[in-house]
Amino acid sequence: MMQRSPAMTAGLDAEPLAALNPVRKERTPRRQAWQRFSANRMSLVGLAIVALLLFLAIFAPLVAPFDYDEPDFTAAWLFPSREHLMGTDGIGRDFFSRIVYGARTSMAIGLSAQAIALVIGLTLGLIAGLRGGRVDFLIMRLVDAIWAFPRMLFAITLLTVLGSGFGNVLIVLAATGWIPICRLTRAQVLSQRERDYVIAARAIGVSERRIAFAHLLPNIMGPVIVAITIGVPEAIFAEAGLSFLGIGINPPVPSWGQMVGESMNYIRYYWHLALFPAVMIGLTMLGFVLLGDGLRDALDPRSRS
Repeated sequence: MMQRSPAMTAGLDAEPLAALNPVRKERTPRRQAWQRFSANRMSLVGLAIVALLLFLAIFAPLVAPFDYDEPDFTAAWLFPSREHLMGTDGIGRDFFSRIVYGARTSMAIGLSAQAIALVIGLTLGLIAGLRGGRVDFLIMRLVDAIWAFPRMLFAITLLTVLGSGFGNVLIVLAATGWIPICRLTRAQVLSQRERDYVIAARAIGVSERRIAFAHLLPNIMGPVIVAITIGVPEAIFAEAGLSFLGIGINPPVPSWGQMVGESMNYIRYYWHLALFPAVMIGLTMLGFVLLGDGLRDALDPRSRS
C-alpha cells in the first residue's frame, strides 16, 4: 500500500479545513448598528422620507416648476390640475412650488435650530457632568428656570418682543431646544465618568478636556443623536405653529404653517390650500419619528421592546 507523504496529507487536509473555517468579516460596532437599522423596515421608510425632504430642500429651484412668489391673477384659485399639480392660491401662485420651497424653510429651521442646540446643550451638559458641585448646580438651575415655561408660550413671548422673521424664529427655537440635549448629556456623563476607562485616563494624567472630548463624547453620542432626530421635527412643528399664528416666517417666504394659516378662511371651498401643507407637516413628523426610533434601536439594542 502506498503511504502518503506529509506534504500530500497537508495538501488534502487544507481544503476541508478552509471550508470548515471560512474567513469572516470583522463585525464592527458601526456595521452591527447598520445591520440592526436596515433590518427595521419602518426605520428605512423614515430614512426615505427624510432623504426626500432634504432633496426637495436642496434642489427646490430644479424641482419647482414656477417661482414660489410669481403671481398670475388670471390663474387664481385653481384646483389641482395637470399644469398646477396642487392648484393655485388667491393671487395665482403655483401651490406645488410653494410646497417645495416650504420644505427648504422647514428643513433649514429644523436642522439649524438643532445644530445650535447641540453646541450649547452638549457643551453645558459635559461641563455640568464632569465638574459637578457648584457649576453643576448653577447650570441645572438655569435649565430648570427655562424649562418651567411652556415652550410655545415662551417662544410667542420672545417673538412678540423681537419680531417675526427667519432669524428671530431660529433664535427663539434654539433658546429652548438645547435644554433636552443638556439634560441628556449630563445624565450620560454622570453614568460614564466613574467607569474604569475614565478612572484610568485620570490616573495617567489625561486632562479633563481630553477626557471629555476623546473618551466620554464618543461613548455618549448614541442617545444624543437620537435626541437630535427627535428635536428636528419638534422645531419644524414649532415653526409651523408660530407661522400659523402669523408671528413666524414673514411672507412671501413660504412656510407650511403659514400656508395653512392663510387658507383657513377658504378651507370650505378651496380644500387643497390647507390639505397639502398639513400633509407635508405630518409626513415630516412621521419621517423623523420613524428615523429616530430606528436609530434608537440600532445604537442601543437593549432599548428594543
